[in-house]
Amino acid sequence: MKAYRLNRLFNGTSRRCFDVAVDHGFFNERGFLGGIENLEACVKTLVAAAPDAIQLTIGQAPLLQSLPGKDKPALVLRTDVANVYGKDLPDHLFSRMIAQPVEQALRLDAACIVVNLFRIPGEPEVTDQCIQNILAAKPECDRYGMPLMIEPLVFKPNAQAGGYMVDGDLEKILPLVRQAVELGADVIKADPTDDPGVYHQVIEMAGRIPVLVRGGGRVSDQEILERTHRLLQQGAAGIVYGRNIIQHPNPAGMTRALMALVHAGATPEQAAKFIQQ
Repeated sequence: MKAYRLNRLFNGTSRRCFDVAVDHGFFNERGFLGGIENLEACVKTLVAAAPDAIQLTIGQAPLLQSLPGKDKPALVLRTDVANVYGKDLPDHLFSRMIAQPVEQALRLDAACIVVNLFRIPGEPEVTDQCIQNILAAKPECDRYGMPLMIEPLVFKPNAQAGGYMVDGDLEKILPLVRQAVELGADVIKADPTDDPGVYHQVIEMAGRIPVLVRGGGRVSDQEILERTHRLLQQGAAGIVYGRNIIQHPNPAGMTRALMALVHAGATPEQAAKFIQQ
C-alpha cells in the first residue's frame, strides 16, 4: 500500500520528487514567516507552478486539500513541532509529535508524513524525543500503508552559528542518515553536504531508500541552481526546498526552474530562464 502513495509523491517519468516545504509557521520563529504571511495565497501560487508535493502542517493542510480538481500536488504532512531553531535556545528543548499522526494524515489524504531526527550538540534528550516519535509512528505507518519520511538534521553549535544552522559535515551526516534508515524510513530528507561532490556517499549510505535533499537557508539563484544540479548528478532522488522558493521574488518561476532541473535534466543555465520569464 505504501507504494501507491509513493507513486503520488514521485514523478512517474523521472522517478524523482520535488516537495516544497511551507510548514515553517509550526516552529514559532518570526524569521521563518517571510514569504508565507499569507499562506493561502502562497499555496495557490505553488499549486499553479505544479511541484510534486507541498509540505504543510495539520492546521494548514486544508489550504491545499480543499482545492478542487485531481491534479494538485500531493500533501506531505509535517507531524512534529519543536523549539530548537531560535537564535537563543530556551532552557528546555522539545520535539513533540501531534496526536495520532497517521490517522490525521489519512483523514487529510496525505501521501506521506515527515518527522525530524535532530542531532544538536549538547542536547541528546532532543534526539531521544525524536527517536521516540519515530518509533511510535513507524508501526502505524506500516499498518495503514503511510510512507514515513525521516528528516535527519545535523546542527552546528548554536553559540558558534549564532542560531539554527545546518552542519554540512559529511562525517556527521552519514551516521544520522543511516540511523534514519535503520529506524524504518521509506524516504530520507537529508542535509546537503558542504561539498556537493561527496554526496554520493550519502546516497550509498541510504541504500535502497530514496534521498531528498533539504534546501536550507536562502542563497542566490545561481548557488541554489548549481548546487541542486550537482546533488542530482550525485544520485539524489529529489529535493525539499522551502525558503529558497517562498522568499524568492518570483516563487512560481523558481519552482519551475527547479522542476526543470529535477525532472527534465536541465542545466542551471537552462533552468534560470524560467526565473527570468
